[in-house]
Amino acid sequence: MNSNTRRPLKVIVSGGGTGGHIFPALSIADALKRANPDTEILFVGAENRMEMEKVPAAGYPIVGLPVAGFDRKRLWRNFKVIAKLIKSMAKAKKVVKDFAPDVAVGVGGYASGPVLKQAQAAAIPTVLQEQNSYPGVTNKMLAPKAKAICTAYPGMDRFFPAETIVLTGNPVRAALTASTLTREQACEALGFDPAKPLLFVTGGSLGARTINRSVEAALKMFAEKQIQVLWQTGKLYADECAKAAESYPLVKAMPFIADMATAYRAADLVVARAGAGTISELELLGKPAILIPSPNVAEDHQRKNAEALTSRGAAIMILDADAPAELGEKVCALISNRDALLALGAAAASLAKENSAEKIVDVIYSVVL
Repeated sequence: MNSNTRRPLKVIVSGGGTGGHIFPALSIADALKRANPDTEILFVGAENRMEMEKVPAAGYPIVGLPVAGFDRKRLWRNFKVIAKLIKSMAKAKKVVKDFAPDVAVGVGGYASGPVLKQAQAAAIPTVLQEQNSYPGVTNKMLAPKAKAICTAYPGMDRFFPAETIVLTGNPVRAALTASTLTREQACEALGFDPAKPLLFVTGGSLGARTINRSVEAALKMFAEKQIQVLWQTGKLYADECAKAAESYPLVKAMPFIADMATAYRAADLVVARAGAGTISELELLGKPAILIPSPNVAEDHQRKNAEALTSRGAAIMILDADAPAELGEKVCALISNRDALLALGAAAASLAKENSAEKIVDVIYSVVL
């Protein structure tokens, strides 16, 4: 996109709570800036959530709302949630009035609800970005008045008005696709032997208890098969996983991996949760994966995300409850089967949607101009 052909906009981008919402939001913001560097972008997130740290670190201003999610199991706790929602609606109304955006973009997460509701009430066009194959409550609530809804999966007219849906895919961090490292170079950069198979395990920045326990249970089996393991444990489980890995020289356990591009390129096989962002990354990079969907998410949407791949031969799924008993054997059987790895990777790559952020920017301009 040429910055000379796009006028500068004022854009509110709202949502967050997890990296799965924040990283696409930042990718969209970056693409808007590439379309015209004079575009003004204001993020609105939830106080005390990770967007309040990640967004300023990426160079964008952010306003925090006191909004919190509803507790579906302990309903008596929702009196405070409702009070916070009322405060958030009032603050969102002021933010929308003061900033006067041309358009408001919601990426999911409960912070986007008050902001986009107030934008819609002020007749400001709104665009939703839905990462998952099963939409969240906030986006379903906002959909009837949205001008456009950018999705990553086909068949979303089950949930949204068909005439507003645009299949764009999920934006991913530019660094992931920009890397030119070969597998051998990536292995060496990470301190691994390119001649041995490498398993990359990631449960996200906080970590995934089941995945970590499943890997720990399989470490002896991996050692016997000479399988190297790059294990992102998450900060919550860093100490116990590091202790478990001490006796295994082919295992590197670390709380967080900043350079995901190199980790992906080094990996022969990936074990991960089935968040929408992770799946988009696996597709774009054509990586074979074993997905262990988190059971602790709304409407079991990670399982539905995983099934969108497994039904097309693009990944293997192990349910969370089965992972401790099954993961080790599945990894050992798969990582030594070159043809199976290539088939999974090729099927994943066939589902990839490239230039998603630019496509979403096109949609944003289409509702404004």
